Amino acid sequence: METATVNLEKLVGKYLTFKLGGEKYGVPITLVKEIIGMLDITPVPQTPKHVKGVVNLRGKIIPVIDLSIRLEIGEREYTRETCIIVLELQELMMGVIVDSVDEVVDFELDQLQHPPQLGLSLDSQFIMAMAKAEDDVVILMDIEKMLKTKETELLKSLADT
Repeated sequence: METATVNLEKLVGKYLTFKLGGEKYGVPITLVKEIIGMLDITPVPQTPKHVKGVVNLRGKIIPVIDLSIRLEIGEREYTRETCIIVLELQELMMGVIVDSVDEVVDFELDQLQHPPQLGLSLDSQFIMAMAKAEDDVVILMDIEKMLKTKETELLKSLADT
């Protein structure tokens, strides 16, 4: 119900689109710092399954999560197209593993809709809107909201601050 109160006008703008489990998702381009290929990830003991560990990105240690596992889409093998999107969220630099990156899309108000309340496997509290892009539907994620406070604190403790 919370998503119905989102002002769609505030969501107009550029999004990086990517694929997870055959579906298209998008995050605001303003959160994206860079896109990198898969790196060696150093596992960190006693972290949730979706927290894959940390990587050394040009001397900065950043935590990496597997978005498919976090969203309960399922674990999958990494391919040549699998990559890490480096995001800056709440003063936290982190990486999210996605199946593949598509493109940057500029969504206008007439392309945005509130998400439906039924039929989605993704918890709707993490969805800001649904966007129409040619023949596709893109799920615009509130990735900052997706990271719970406790989870954010864990990721910050893994990061080089």
